[in-house]
Amino acid sequence: MGFVIITALVSLLAVFGTISSLKNKNALGIVFALATLGVFGWFTIMTVLHSGYPGGH
Repeated sequence: MGFVIITALVSLLAVFGTISSLKNKNALGIVFALATLGVFGWFTIMTVLHSGYPGGH
């Protein structure tokens, strides 16, 4: 239950990091932010699909 919340927060921070890296034209930052967004976003989506949204019971 808490895993979904933590990974969703990390995914949101990765979105802000990606936007910030794009504004600063930081290529390495863009790569790492997109990789983080991909991995943690995938974990978030698959955990919600498998275990359901927390507090929904």
